[in-house]
Amino acid sequence: MKGKIYSNRYSLKIIVILMGLVIGITSLIYTELLVDELRQREYDQIDFFAKVQAKLATMGTEDNADVTFLLMEVIKGNDLIPVVLTDDMGEPISSKNIEIPSDLNFAQRMDYLKKEVQEMKKNYAPIKIDFTDGEEQYIYYADSKLVRNLRFAPMIQLSVLAILALAAYLVFSTSRRAEQNQVWAGLAKETAHQLGTPISSLVAWIEYFKTDEDFDQSIIEELQKDITRLEMITARFSNIGSEPVLKPANLESSVRGAVEYMSKRISTKVSMNVHYNLEGQADINISLPLFEWVVENLCRNAVDAMNGVGRLDITMELTQHKTSVTIDVKDTGKGIPKNKLTTVFNPGYTTKKRGWGLGLTLVKRIVEDYHKGKIIVLESTPGEGTTFRITMPIIV
Repeated sequence: MKGKIYSNRYSLKIIVILMGLVIGITSLIYTELLVDELRQREYDQIDFFAKVQAKLATMGTEDNADVTFLLMEVIKGNDLIPVVLTDDMGEPISSKNIEIPSDLNFAQRMDYLKKEVQEMKKNYAPIKIDFTDGEEQYIYYADSKLVRNLRFAPMIQLSVLAILALAAYLVFSTSRRAEQNQVWAGLAKETAHQLGTPISSLVAWIEYFKTDEDFDQSIIEELQKDITRLEMITARFSNIGSEPVLKPANLESSVRGAVEYMSKRISTKVSMNVHYNLEGQADINISLPLFEWVVENLCRNAVDAMNGVGRLDITMELTQHKTSVTIDVKDTGKGIPKNKLTTVFNPGYTTKKRGWGLGLTLVKRIVEDYHKGKIIVLESTPGEGTTFRITMPIIV
């Protein structure tokens, strides 16, 4: 069941995207069919005009009254299609539905119409009018504004839908994130509350053992260290959901402190090495309990990935622009499969048989949300190991 909710959520996103694509493609196809139909009707109208014009030229003045009336009706009915009528030499005779600047003289108007004709040629072949006396005229035309605007309708529609979908996603994502934060905070604070009672009891037992002169005092010291650590863990859980107080701290000592604590509580077959490749001291603004938790969690995960046998290197270096530092945690464990690299920080991801898979999620939240840093999987090779990189801004 681990990660099932998030897998289903990913599948739902894929389904929604596919549905959007289907709707978009269907809309484009349907609109293109409408455009083709309108184009054909416009062509038929212009072609009919040409035939009537040719017929009118063959009739006497007494017999062409009805045809003339029909021709005028066709011309009046065309209030959308840009049309230019030319002679056989390409000289414009008349035009309609073409916006010609009013400040042009006759010669300039003719040049303007000739340019329009050249543009019309690129899309449609002219319709030829043959007269009985051998004279020829040509009708050039272009798509009407209705057709041109209709072609952009699906894009506008899809853009509006995309904006609405994005807005809905942002609202949903923000709401879900706020809800998750409340759940995380409630769970963490309840855990801290539950830890309080046994810690108080252990403190009392230590005080009791101190009164026993026969009790090994070195054991008491180690117990005291563990209780101090438990109290720090309790403080960490208490800070989840609250804005932590960030204070300047030395990078090297903070990392070494967390590593030193872990080194005494892991397998002796794991070699832990800290490399500080910076000249001088580097300070960062952190919540020390939460930052140490991040380092400890990454180290613990690395030890688990190596099954308690291997090498763990923690390397600190200055970035190229010298405004941040990188902390690389590199292990020689089993690595992470490529298809899992994008999900390692998701809740529920774990390679263990037990556990909630929340460790790396908390690490990412602490580093990026609380400390405004960045954590990534720098590299990972199955069978060779993994390197996590934390990038933190330094105090200049």
